[in-house]
Amino acid sequence: MPQLLPLDTALLDRIPVFQHLPLTVLDWLTQHGELRQYAPDEVIAAAGSLADSLHAVVAGEMHYYSQMDGQPAHLFRVEQGQVGGVLPYSRFQVYQGQVVAVGETQVYALPRGQFAKLEQVSPELVQRLVSLMNDRARDYVRLQERDDKLRALGKLSAGLSHELNNPAAAISRASASLVGTLQGTPQLLQRLLAACPSDEAVAALLALATLPATPVPSLSALQAADREEELADWLEMQGSPDGYALAPGLLEAGLTVEALAPVAAQLPAEARAVAFSWLSGHLTALRLGQEIAEASRRISTLVGDVKVYSHMDRAQDREKLDVTTGLESTLHMFAFALRQKNVRLTRHYAPDLPPVLAQAGALNQVWTNLIDNALDALPEQGGELRISAVRQQDFVRIGIEDNGSGIAPEVLSHIFEPFFTTKPPGQGSGQGLDIACRIIREHGGRLTATSEKGRTEFVACLPVAS
Repeated sequence: MPQLLPLDTALLDRIPVFQHLPLTVLDWLTQHGELRQYAPDEVIAAAGSLADSLHAVVAGEMHYYSQMDGQPAHLFRVEQGQVGGVLPYSRFQVYQGQVVAVGETQVYALPRGQFAKLEQVSPELVQRLVSLMNDRARDYVRLQERDDKLRALGKLSAGLSHELNNPAAAISRASASLVGTLQGTPQLLQRLLAACPSDEAVAALLALATLPATPVPSLSALQAADREEELADWLEMQGSPDGYALAPGLLEAGLTVEALAPVAAQLPAEARAVAFSWLSGHLTALRLGQEIAEASRRISTLVGDVKVYSHMDRAQDREKLDVTTGLESTLHMFAFALRQKNVRLTRHYAPDLPPVLAQAGALNQVWTNLIDNALDALPEQGGELRISAVRQQDFVRIGIEDNGSGIAPEVLSHIFEPFFTTKPPGQGSGQGLDIACRIIREHGGRLTATSEKGRTEFVACLPVAS
């Protein structure tokens, strides 16, 4: 608990907003407020506590922290001479984060219940405080926008790193296997040539050394085991000591006993084992090369998705855009999160959808907020997300619908208000939907929401580009 100290008008004169006020006003402030002293690191206001007082720092500092991913994140500080806490006409009701004293801190506190009387005592001071509140609100909105962007970026980067790690790991595994396979190729080739196979036999062997253009039909586990055992036994009859090691690779390329037997008949008996070992290694190398190419293509696609999503190669001016491009790049950013919750995703994009005149990065921020909220609302299993884009007269209508628990009517009427959130302190700033709504309005459109049990849809309407 803070210690209460004696208070006089000289101490209040250290606060710029209280300077040059009539002595009668300063006397009133000392009579109706109190001077509190906090120890270093003492909590001045806990997350979730009521904002019930104006705080003017006489000595020391107050630091404001929010919670990001379970960790305290510094938002801003209120230094000696500055004013924090709640101010006249403010809608600030509850601390979303925590306020902590840095060093030994003295704070003048004026209860919120005295604001009405203060307006009668000193309209000038109230005007100064309202001006401070407007400046603080602008600064706070900018901080929260940054915080929301960082929070969204954190979620997206976690999913993206997982998406990139899979193909990167596949490339690492495949390249290591490829090196091992290729290291044995020269010796196999030397042994094959030493057996002096005929030109016709070599040609028949090389004819099999290509991967099939279409995937080999899949078999049941029992059928595959039988086919593998049959081929392995046949290879061992041809002199291969490791028939069971060669059989899976040959079968994966579609080579059965029927395909290999004519080639074996043309090869000298001493050349058959090494010929099929070479063939299996060659086909394995081709498959590993395909895996590396596919994994590389996946990484390039992901990098391209990030480039489209962030529009880092474009100016920040408005341009004619296909909204489905931004929607798709945003969905790609959420690919990992969608798989984590096993979400069933459906899309309905009208053909020949007209472009809209918009700033791409701003719209992607809207889609990010809406899709992120939808994912939070979805159940762990059985979740459905439906994305639509159709033309309605002179507008493009973009719908983002989920089958979550829904939004209560008393909450739905407030969801676009700044700082309104139903999430616990530190988990939501109440700025995401306000920012999305503001961006859509700045583009000449509107953002609305409808909800009932098991269905919530946010609809953004953007004017068609002329």
